[in-house]
Amino acid sequence: MFESLHNRWHPWDGGELARFNTQLMDTGSATGDAELLDTIRQAMDYTRLSGGRFNPAVAALVREWGFNEDAPISAPPGQEKLLELLAAMPSQQQIEWMPRRLISPAGGWAIDLGGFAKGLAVDRAIELLRKDGIENAIVNAGGDLRATGRHNDRAWRIGIRHPRNPGVIAGIDISGDESVFTSGDYERFFEYQGVRYHHILDPETGYPAVGTMSLTVIAGNGAIADASATALFVAGPGEWPVLAHALGIELVMLVASDGHLEMTAAMVKRVMLENPDELTVVIVDKP
Repeated sequence: MFESLHNRWHPWDGGELARFNTQLMDTGSATGDAELLDTIRQAMDYTRLSGGRFNPAVAALVREWGFNEDAPISAPPGQEKLLELLAAMPSQQQIEWMPRRLISPAGGWAIDLGGFAKGLAVDRAIELLRKDGIENAIVNAGGDLRATGRHNDRAWRIGIRHPRNPGVIAGIDISGDESVFTSGDYERFFEYQGVRYHHILDPETGYPAVGTMSLTVIAGNGAIADASATALFVAGPGEWPVLAHALGIELVMLVASDGHLEMTAAMVKRVMLENPDELTVVIVDKP
């Protein structure tokens, strides 16, 4: 299932979404099967909910940065080209949804389901396991995961990767049904003239979001956790609490670019920091 979804939902590599994106880039309108259109619409609902900080319409920008390739580019794209691609992205009000068809005013933009598809795939995997009567399981997709039930007589112990050092920065115990998703600037990046450029783009600027090294969300649903982690990463230090409150996300941990941590009060109760004496933690009780 994962392989099939990867092939279908890759933005440029010959699958269903790639064909859809070719039409969007050419004309601004595209047709696809009902499942694809429903998935795109679900993902784009988070654009509205997140105030634009999560936006699947960034595919052409991501490609310009080279982050869909095995080896990204070695220098930032030109600002003029980025502004052109930003201008081509339609607002939510400009998009018309029809059965198996999306219509927008003009071409030059495309859909990237990264930041949503992995969560949706993990949710589907959990559904398949439950249909087979499996009550205790963990589905891990590249460090992002959903766990259900328990590990024998104890909770699942989840490690949160340190964004710069080997090993983990914290551990979290999970029992019941929860998803843990982390957005980080260490997954796909390059450095140019001493600056790290990573793949999590701010949809307003076209450049990588600043201020955050990693952001972890715990939520019941993988798709919600995935999209929320991306949106809150883009919001960044000091700004994410208001958005988390709006999204209904109570469990958040941010590692800022200067190394300090920001957490909700609820997350503080769940997280076991590896080296707490070496870390500065800011607790955010209310936005």
